[in-house]
Amino acid sequence: MATSGQKKSTSLPLPQLRQQVQPTIADQVFKVLHDRILSLELPPETKISEAEVSAKMGVSRQPVREAFRRLANLGFLQIRPQSGTTVSLISEEAVLRARFIRLALEMHTCRTACDVISDDGLRELSDLIDKQKEAIADNNRSLFHALDDAFHREICVQSGVGYVWDVISENKGHMDRVRMLTLDTSSQNFALNEHIAILKALNARQQDEAAAAIDKHLSRVLVQIEKIKAESHNWFTDITP
Repeated sequence: MATSGQKKSTSLPLPQLRQQVQPTIADQVFKVLHDRILSLELPPETKISEAEVSAKMGVSRQPVREAFRRLANLGFLQIRPQSGTTVSLISEEAVLRARFIRLALEMHTCRTACDVISDDGLRELSDLIDKQKEAIADNNRSLFHALDDAFHREICVQSGVGYVWDVISENKGHMDRVRMLTLDTSSQNFALNEHIAILKALNARQQDEAAAAIDKHLSRVLVQIEKIKAESHNWFTDITP
């Protein structure tokens, strides 16, 4: 019983709130330009200006300037005050660096998946492979690319380390431009068959085979680079961003 002068404590029926972080205008501009660069809709050496982007997207120049700076820091834009801004050439060194990061993370993730992935998780991966087959049949390159990413992300999620895909996503952009340059039907079928091999190893819970399958899959970018360079493509540079 509360004594005189004491306040009786009560339990307030307060709801649990979820904090929602809305993307800023600069975030949205960055994502649009980042996606256009990686898909090669904005190919290397394309001239791009703050004024033009600002006008076309209906925003002020400040968020565009911030997005440009972020893209430049990632090595996707070259900002030259005197001659303007252009989409960067593809740095072979940056591609190899991104591959190293992906390979180190995904080999370990596949080993972990062999121990912890559930039957439902394996079915999720199998469903993604079926959707990839449909994308190839429809000659839908952009959809296949998205499903390819979804397959790799799902392995991370089913391994209990979904955050690993966030790290990979931040580093794989330079690889993505090479993939889009070579993503014809033949290349898509190669990737599909490699995904099937990865899933087969995961189904069998064979860590060494799963790691070897992901190694083979991610190493194909080395062949792709040589193929493009042999065709005298002028979109590559030896300069590291």
